[in-house]
Amino acid sequence: MPATPTNTPDNESLVETVARRSRAKLVAYLAGRFGDIEAAEDAVSEAFASALTAWPEKGCPSNPEAWLLTTARRKLIDQIRRGREIASSDELEGLAGSPAVTEENELPDRRLALLFACAHPAIDPSVRAPLMLQVVLGLDAAQIAAAFLVSPAAMAQRLVRAKIKIRDARIPFAVPDRNDLPDRLDAVLNSIYACFSEGWTDPSGTEFTRREFAEEAIFLGRLLAELLPDEPEVSGLLALMLYTEARKSARRSAAGRYIPFSQQDTALWDATMIEEAESALRRARQANLIGRYQLEAAIQSAHIAGARAASPHWKEVLSLYDALMELTGSPVASINRALVLAEIEGPRAGLAVLDAVSSDRRLDSYQPYWAARASLSARAGLVDAARHAYSLAIGLERDPGVREFLMERCRALED
Repeated sequence: MPATPTNTPDNESLVETVARRSRAKLVAYLAGRFGDIEAAEDAVSEAFASALTAWPEKGCPSNPEAWLLTTARRKLIDQIRRGREIASSDELEGLAGSPAVTEENELPDRRLALLFACAHPAIDPSVRAPLMLQVVLGLDAAQIAAAFLVSPAAMAQRLVRAKIKIRDARIPFAVPDRNDLPDRLDAVLNSIYACFSEGWTDPSGTEFTRREFAEEAIFLGRLLAELLPDEPEVSGLLALMLYTEARKSARRSAAGRYIPFSQQDTALWDATMIEEAESALRRARQANLIGRYQLEAAIQSAHIAGARAASPHWKEVLSLYDALMELTGSPVASINRALVLAEIEGPRAGLAVLDAVSSDRRLDSYQPYWAARASLSARAGLVDAARHAYSLAIGLERDPGVREFLMERCRALED
């Protein structure tokens, strides 16, 4: 294969760039042919290590991805021959006979199949999102463990068990057929959104790992939207994440103080990202198949439009929450609906909605529930109830900036 003769110190950076762009494609392709994610990951990692040695000496190949695939495939075959893995003759022939990748014949993109393998019903739901982060995005177990609040050793064990399950159960690396797609697609979307939510818990951007989670979840959302353009919930999820991420810069002051949505400077919002979100939501609406993520994205769109016009669209938002409640029955949606209803009918109407869901024991340790109850109680003049709810919300909040914001609100009750 022709190479560009160069011995610049940028070769390591080039390998990192290629790794970011191609790693998941290479792993997905090899794992799909061999059926073993862990073995494919090892082979691809060894191929990148070889590139760090070979490219500075011989120059970067004209098609780095093809060079890496050929090298990784040889590494994988060597693993099998050394007895580190067990494979049938058919699998060996499949690896050895993989088609060549050239400038005209690029590596088939099987990342979507890899996502669906990670979200297979046989895989424990609690490990699907971490598995996607490691396999598709290349984050290590320690990074993932820090975000999911478990030890690195425990997370590593879960990820290894999941990969063994995929290998031993021969879970297919394929997009399900049309009849099975809805259930499997929901698992993929839920896992991607879980990844995004983990990153969003660090809106100040002080924790690199969490910030990367949000960015990479959007990367996955864009990838899925590109590969499944006709699935409305895919576009809905992408829109929801983009609307949320677009407001990140306005959520903190220069000193790191938390700024609630109603007080944010809309000029700091990312207008390009919002337009991308609007485009994705319009695309989703064309299918006339309403889903959870489309409704949540539409709520964000209405909030943003209202803030930009300095005229909140409370009735429109309430209607969307009504539809979301009918679709999901989610207590989280009930909490947000209560806050919107309070803007239309007053704080006691909102408190009545919160009272209706208070028997759900999951809300006992859910910070937004107590923060909402505190805010509405304060507005209704129920000072003791507000103080009690604020104390619980403050105790449950992990973000120092939000905790200080709640403490300020609680102290204001004394005035």
